[in-house]
Amino acid sequence: QVQLVESGGGMVQAGGSLRLSCAASGRTFSSNAMTWFRQAPGKEREFVAAINWSGGRTYYADSVKGRFTISRDNAKNTVYLQMNSLKPEDTAVYYCAATATQYIVFQDPVRMDYWGKGTLVTVSS
Repeated sequence: QVQLVESGGGMVQAGGSLRLSCAASGRTFSSNAMTWFRQAPGKEREFVAAINWSGGRTYYADSVKGRFTISRDNAKNTVYLQMNSLKPEDTAVYYCAATATQYIVFQDPVRMDYWGKGTLVTVSS
């Protein structure tokens, strides 16, 4: 059974930092892109960041570019999201996701085949 388990969420003041982790089990994702999405209350799920299979290419939403960094450790089957300079508008449930298609990076949530249950990030002003 494939599982993606996020951790690292919590409450932080504006300007602070958090590091999210997503540990995969049940299969290896070393040939698959990994993606972070988020969903704020009353809003649609949106793309945050993605990383290709090797970690050599990364992609970010304009709203987080320069503040968030996605990385991965294929030996640990884990992807990370370092979030700095957090803003109240970053408050959301953050989800880790992956596609079963190898080597291709998608930013559309409908293209994801595997999802974690999410971790809540709350940024207070």
